[in-house]
Amino acid sequence: MTDLRQSPLHAEHEKLGAHFTAFGPWNMPLKYGKELEEHKAVREAAGLFDLSHMGEVYIEGPDAGKFLSYALISNLDILKVGKAKYSMICAEDGGIIDDLISYRLEEDKFLVVPNAGNAAVVFEEFEKRAEGFDVSLTNASFDKAMIAIQGPKAAEILLQLVAEDDREAVDTVGYYASVPATVDGVEALVCRTGYTGEDGFELIVDNDKAPGLWQKLLATGEPAGLLPAGLAARDSLRLEAGMPLYGNELSREITPVEAGMARAFAKKEADFVGAETMRARAEEGPKVAITGLTSDQRRAARAGSEVYVGDTKVGTVTSGQPSPTLGYPVAIALIDTSANLAEGAEVEVDIRGKRYPFKVAAMPFYSRKR
Repeated sequence: MTDLRQSPLHAEHEKLGAHFTAFGPWNMPLKYGKELEEHKAVREAAGLFDLSHMGEVYIEGPDAGKFLSYALISNLDILKVGKAKYSMICAEDGGIIDDLISYRLEEDKFLVVPNAGNAAVVFEEFEKRAEGFDVSLTNASFDKAMIAIQGPKAAEILLQLVAEDDREAVDTVGYYASVPATVDGVEALVCRTGYTGEDGFELIVDNDKAPGLWQKLLATGEPAGLLPAGLAARDSLRLEAGMPLYGNELSREITPVEAGMARAFAKKEADFVGAETMRARAEEGPKVAITGLTSDQRRAARAGSEVYVGDTKVGTVTSGQPSPTLGYPVAIALIDTSANLAEGAEVEVDIRGKRYPFKVAAMPFYSRKR
């Protein structure tokens, strides 16, 4: 893995005995100890994640909102300062290039966070689409670190380190919103977002400030049961929460209509890249749909497993594993809409040559207590 990029927290992970894995162009911690313990810590207390592989692209200028409304499928021009929006960037044919979150930091300034493996592609697409807009683009993906603290005790732990003047703003910041704050003496953008199905925060800081902040968060959270958590736990947590992963559920092969995101542009009058194709697809309806599956038996479906109704193949599993929280297998699949499968419908999944019973289930599979 010598050619992979290292996180600014790599040395911290080595100290903790992390097992590493390639994730896009990055070498990131897969787990530190037992991934099931890391998963459980997030559900019951808190987990600390290094998300420095995620991209950070700043868009500034009088046309920042209009530009993003053209470049993405959602209307970012009406987003209020301090708020965030989940959206997608698509090709002209409607294929999903990436799913991402945009934060409106100021009236004329946004931060867009694309996925690790797509950050360079997203920035290149932004540069192409910026013609005619009064905006400047800055790719800060290699200059910023992102640390996430997620779980029911996340706020309790984080607030101990927030400057007194900023404590109320951080404590009351809503879901999918952000606020600048000083955390353990470090200037951070504190975002109430996450990918686990739990309450939590994502902190964006300069690279050189990340190691000290990581150490302090670990030490502060340890008495409350916080554990460092790797990509394995992050994947099982997001699966339970029914959150799609680019490269699994999302790809260039489907459009936002198949991903259940047609609502993002349903009332949008302004033009955007891929609008004609996506509006036509929305009108005719999706050919496949992202669908949840569960089973009472113990064998878990994995990505690539085929889904059947009788002898007819109706779809393919994109993510699946035993749910540590629920105690039974859960999976997400791309299912043909022509199969007309309602919630509770019975299907079979081919797992290594043998078929096992599953049922269509609503997502998320797990929802936190509020």
